[in-house]
Amino acid sequence: MSKSLVAYFSASGVTAKLAKKLATAIHADLHEIRPEQPYTQADLDWTNKNSRSSVEMQNKSFRPPIANAVEHMDQYDTVFVAFPIWWYVAPTIINSFLEQYDLTGKTIVPLATSGGSGMGDTCKELAASCRGAVLKEGKRFPAGAGEAELKSWAETVLK
Repeated sequence: MSKSLVAYFSASGVTAKLAKKLATAIHADLHEIRPEQPYTQADLDWTNKNSRSSVEMQNKSFRPPIANAVEHMDQYDTVFVAFPIWWYVAPTIINSFLEQYDLTGKTIVPLATSGGSGMGDTCKELAASCRGAVLKEGKRFPAGAGEAELKSWAETVLK
């Protein structure tokens, strides 16, 4: 029987709500990706080119350290990775998360929240971090997406 994980990074709480709904809808385990140094409001100010998030996103090789890890990642066949869209892609902490595991044979499915932008180059940017895995095309959801919508999408993606 296939086992799924919903791993999420949420800087403001919006993505956390979506990830929890998805995990409930598909009966998956849930894991919060926590940065070693939590992001402050000032860190997230995308209008300030010197803010932490702006600096991180300008350097595609930067990998923010993560404070926690998934125990027994080997038990999961599918990993849904939820995050807010930053600069039309996943935040680099998602690369940090993916690169710390052997993903060989797993299916990785990105999903995102955003105030308005789409997935942009997310899959292209994440591909190198998913070595050995099947990286599915992701989808952006509005913050208010319901469990039924998320479950229906997840079932379609995993066919």
